[in-house]
Amino acid sequence: MMFAAAALALFLSACGPQAGDTTFVISSDPGLRSRVAELLPELAGRARMELTHPIRAERRSREELVGYLRFKLDQELPPREARSLSRSYTLLGLMDDGLDLREILLSVYTEQVAGFYDPDSTALFVMDDLPVEALESVLVHELVHAVQDQTANLDSLTAKERGNDRRTAAQSAIEGHATLVMLDYMAEQLRGEPLDFTTLPDFSRSIRPALEGMRAQYPALASAPAIVQESLLFPYLEGASYVAALWLGDSARPAPFGPRLPQSTEQILDPAKASGADLDPPTELRVGVAAEWAVEYQNTLGQMEVEILLAEHLGEGGRELGRGWDGDRYLLLRGPEGEEALVWAAVWDSEELRDLFSRGLGTAVEGMGGNASLVGIEIDGRPGTLLRIGLPLETPVEVGEAPAR
Repeated sequence: MMFAAAALALFLSACGPQAGDTTFVISSDPGLRSRVAELLPELAGRARMELTHPIRAERRSREELVGYLRFKLDQELPPREARSLSRSYTLLGLMDDGLDLREILLSVYTEQVAGFYDPDSTALFVMDDLPVEALESVLVHELVHAVQDQTANLDSLTAKERGNDRRTAAQSAIEGHATLVMLDYMAEQLRGEPLDFTTLPDFSRSIRPALEGMRAQYPALASAPAIVQESLLFPYLEGASYVAALWLGDSARPAPFGPRLPQSTEQILDPAKASGADLDPPTELRVGVAAEWAVEYQNTLGQMEVEILLAEHLGEGGRELGRGWDGDRYLLLRGPEGEEALVWAAVWDSEELRDLFSRGLGTAVEGMGGNASLVGIEIDGRPGTLLRIGLPLETPVEVGEAPAR
């Protein structure tokens, strides 16, 4: 779904069909079909991806789009999973107790819904009363997703089985690529000449004011917890920076898929770690606890969410302490008496970086509830940390590296 594309467009104030060829467009709206047919060939070319089969594009009322968003949310984040995720974030101090994560997300999505591409139905939907100037940016962004899906299979890249951090990294490649192609196209339309985004000294910093302005424009976004705000904006902001770095290293402007697909938010934040001599794939961990503790939910935080965790407890300057992250896993637990607990293990690039993190977050552990502790450990000979919240110290925890995916 396009989240930030309209704001970013305002900031800028070959095989396949030929422009205007409607063979590759299916739509019940003749005007929409004609405009999509005009845009598709150029966008596929700019995206460096081939259009292989028709794309369906339809207009829908706001009520229909909101209803569809509810349906998709039920699929992606069913109530039980949402409660477990909310409880995990609450125990970590990332959300206030009692907040309804599903309602927060639905409020944010619906207040700015303009259109989206749905990989499940391979169709693009736009709101039927969009102003002409807004429709163009929505179409451009979402058509890039439609072209991506014909080569990269977006559903498989963002499947739940890949875990939170890998999914976020893939989503960042998807949204960052679509955002850059959209800005590339719209800049040329506005300026009359191409604009090379790779020459900007700090891409994410240069477009941040436009995204920050969205917080004032969208009250539901502005009132959401930082973990929600940043998780929604990260794929557009940092994802675009990642793709810009990829383009800077390759004048062919390749799409960020296949061997170029990032595997962690660490790689999004530091593109040098995604390839070459500095390649640093994430370490997969396995965590086990005593049998009397039932695992209600488990996932990864990733460097992005670790940095948000540090910022919540230590202020913005604390983010730097997350830069040594190399892998993690947390478990939400239910005890024999119904008590709730969380255990989080992480592995770090060096003992020095592990100890810096431990000393920093260690000052905030007391605020995470009873029986909270953070200690340094070894994970298969590597520096690690173990955070317990509500889990008695006498309860054994086993941590090790998981088999490579």
